[in-house]
Amino acid sequence: MTNIKRITGLIGLGLLFIFILGLAHSISTGFAGFWGGLPFLIIAIAVLSMVAYDYWDECIRKRD
Repeated sequence: MTNIKRITGLIGLGLLFIFILGLAHSISTGFAGFWGGLPFLIIAIAVLSMVAYDYWDECIRKRD
């Protein structure tokens, strides 16, 4: 069960990272420009770091 959890979590994590960073890139290079997309990029990085920590906490960290 643990290996399935790790693999599906990693796939989901990768897809979410690709989607959110692609969205941030398109906002920054589009009409909003770099400075218009910067707040979204900062929020996206904060959220993605929380998602990565949750994946580590649920799937990778050893419990006592």
